[in-house]
Amino acid sequence: MGKEISFDSYDESFLQNLKNYIRQAQVQAAVSVNRELVLLYWQIGRAILLKQQQQQRKWGAKVVERLAKDLKAEFPDVRGFSRSNLLYMRAFAEAFPDETVVQSVLGKLTWSHSVMLLDKLRSLDERLWYAQKASEHGWSRSAMLHQIETGLHRRVGTALTNFDQTLPPGQSDLVKQILKSPYNFDFLGLTEEAQERDFEKALVEHIKDFLLEMGVGFSFLGSQYPLQVDDKDYRLDLLFYHVRLHCYVVIDLKMGEFDAQSSGQMAFYVAVVDDLLRSEIDAPTIGIILCKSKSRATVEYALRYLQHPIGVATYRLSDTLPENLQGNFPTIEQLETELNTVEVEVGLEIEEQKE
Repeated sequence: MGKEISFDSYDESFLQNLKNYIRQAQVQAAVSVNRELVLLYWQIGRAILLKQQQQQRKWGAKVVERLAKDLKAEFPDVRGFSRSNLLYMRAFAEAFPDETVVQSVLGKLTWSHSVMLLDKLRSLDERLWYAQKASEHGWSRSAMLHQIETGLHRRVGTALTNFDQTLPPGQSDLVKQILKSPYNFDFLGLTEEAQERDFEKALVEHIKDFLLEMGVGFSFLGSQYPLQVDDKDYRLDLLFYHVRLHCYVVIDLKMGEFDAQSSGQMAFYVAVVDDLLRSEIDAPTIGIILCKSKSRATVEYALRYLQHPIGVATYRLSDTLPENLQGNFPTIEQLETELNTVEVEVGLEIEEQKE
């Protein structure tokens, strides 16, 4: 009998490394297949588009329907050759005429991402902006839909900050892109009368939605985070760590309008976090003040001479009306008065009928 092989020295780390290699290869293969599929769809759409242009648009929907039947008959095991999908391919090729863009940007996304870009957006610049962000941050289809519906491209980089004066140029531009204004907190279901403590509690209870709105890279460390200076206790509303910027992020919540005192308080918090929590490998701590409204001039004056990086952004709640509609709806008190008047009038009518 042959000698049995001994597995006493079997290296588990070696096996784990092989598993990791295989998983990476699977991911790369899936990405490669997806890129080829998206490029194939673009080529089919391009061919249909050129054919229609040659035929002066006479090569219309009925011909596309016949083409769908012929392709499905030739490739019965291949999905994606329906009439509606062929029309999407044509629209895809028309919307993105540059093949290099398709390969470098859209090829990193799924076909369903591209279909959503076609359905939800009309501008080429906006489509490419969301495609770039989805590729960069690994957005799922539902995550990209959320960002499109909340108009992320109009909100990113619009917060007022002093980053240009307090951070190196390259980092300043990068940090600006993690801020937006206004933040969309319609998922909280809060009214304008909510207190700051209610606001903070609701954000923590909806932490998944909150993190989605904050953006990729934010890691939640806690609410009412305790800090101690000279035996005095201080608490931060919210504390995060940004894993891509490698820095702590302090968030202070304000239910009202921004005031100059808020910036001084935030500068104090940022300085304490820098001293007590920040390590040598961390970038400077960033402060974000979230408020209901702000005056641009007040913010700029308040931040001008501060030495710590601070940004000021607004937020909106679900029941916040645009300014041009505010005042056009009755208040609760007006509604109650009107209802009381109606009740009295109805009562009088009933009494008159009895008489």
